[in-house]
Amino acid sequence: MSPHLDVVRVERVWSAGGVVRIAARTRELRVECPDCGHESARVHSRYLRTLSDVAAGGRPVLITLEVRRLFCDGVGCGRRTFAEQVDGLTVRYQRRSPLLQHLVEVAGVLLAGRGGARLLNILKVPLSRTSVLFQLMRMRLPSITTPRVLGVDDFALYADVYGTLLVDAGTRLPIELWAGRDAEQLAAWLRAHPGVEVVCRDGSLVYRQGITDGAPDAVQVSDRFHLWQGLSKRVSDIAAAHRGCLPETVPEPEPAAPSPELEPFAAADTPAHRHARRLFEAVHAFSGSGRSLSAIARELGLNRRTVAKYARAASWQDCVRRIPPRRSTRLDPYLEYLRQRWDEGEHTATVLHQEIVAKGYLGHYQRVKMAIAPLRRGLPIDTPRERPPSPRQVARWITTTPSRLGLHATEGLGRLFEHCSELQRTYDLVRQFADMLAGCDASGLSDWLDDLTDSNLPALAGLAKALREDQAAVLQGITTPFNSGVNEGRITDLKLQKRIMAGRAGVPLLRQRVILMAHLRRRYP
Repeated sequence: MSPHLDVVRVERVWSAGGVVRIAARTRELRVECPDCGHESARVHSRYLRTLSDVAAGGRPVLITLEVRRLFCDGVGCGRRTFAEQVDGLTVRYQRRSPLLQHLVEVAGVLLAGRGGARLLNILKVPLSRTSVLFQLMRMRLPSITTPRVLGVDDFALYADVYGTLLVDAGTRLPIELWAGRDAEQLAAWLRAHPGVEVVCRDGSLVYRQGITDGAPDAVQVSDRFHLWQGLSKRVSDIAAAHRGCLPETVPEPEPAAPSPELEPFAAADTPAHRHARRLFEAVHAFSGSGRSLSAIARELGLNRRTVAKYARAASWQDCVRRIPPRRSTRLDPYLEYLRQRWDEGEHTATVLHQEIVAKGYLGHYQRVKMAIAPLRRGLPIDTPRERPPSPRQVARWITTTPSRLGLHATEGLGRLFEHCSELQRTYDLVRQFADMLAGCDASGLSDWLDDLTDSNLPALAGLAKALREDQAAVLQGITTPFNSGVNEGRITDLKLQKRIMAGRAGVPLLRQRVILMAHLRRRYP
């Protein structure tokens, strides 16, 4: 109350029922008419207002304020009477002080309905979740200033339903959010807000068309992250198609013994192998027909993903699940000692277990018994071998900067490239594009796209076709500093807000929280 003592006179303060109550009245001062600004002190009547304020000492505060209704004596003013307002204490039609109202609104922005209601209850401001959401939806969004550089990206609302988020790349603040990602909505927004000079986007054809229709003079920039992401996905497809070459990354074991895991199909003829061979031949029988994968799947009665897997494979063996090599265990450091003691004549698993426990082994006796079982049959102990990398792991090796690769990955790639020229060609093309991005130099872009087309790798040839259709935006994405990084950050924050509301927020509430929270963080960093 102290900031308002020059306007308000406190007459009584008492506590009743755990609530601090304050009785006050306004001083006899001249007040300006809200319409004409003419000052008046002629009283028409008085009435009481009950205001809630922030808690004091853990107790709710209620202010009973006696205010005046005044006549307006301004010449030509259409208002006969008006009620006086106290700056910082009262707002027209409001039963909370501005400080308490701001607290309620901030709780709604940060925590939404249930979370905001729980916090306010702790702060001795009991409100239901619907009241918190009502106050949140009443808040006005900041006025939209047309940005010079605009970021456009989509996000998943739920299932296959998407939304669009617009971000001012200059201020890094979200501007607008709506459901759907069609070109007409974006074009209509750009027409209503002329002046956008640069638009950062991904490779979406929808957004490309919307920007072209709504802001034909704006420079379109295909984001570097999405360009690299698209290339990385094609590399993963190529690695998956050459999964039969991936065991070559594993070095040969010291004793040059034949590995049944690396040659599982030499003599084996199982129902699973015959089934894989039949599917491979059936899918590849349609390879020259020009039919889509969906059409082939309907013809054969298979899932589209199954057809895609067999279509990418170079041989039917690539589609059969291989038995993984045994993983290393805590017993491995003691295998040589067990072999030595066996040769010396000690064949009791209990004794061998006690001996290696004395040397620091912490495992169970049963593992020792299983380890020496091959020795009883005259076979060598099964030593662990390194597991071949997955296609995703090899794709990560190829797309990672060589200086950041470990020695193991570098040696594995070297052995792999000696065996598979297609993956070597893919690696060279990836490094060429990485050099263009790092140097912001797109002078070799056309030649690089030609190399993709001539690589005899369908995944890269398809990427080259897509990039040629959007070559102007790709060129801007490589050579200019504009990107969609701020969009990705805002979408990550948007997904967090969705999870806080358990995914039940509609688009209006989501728009309200995302935009207001960004400005709130800017105000209170």
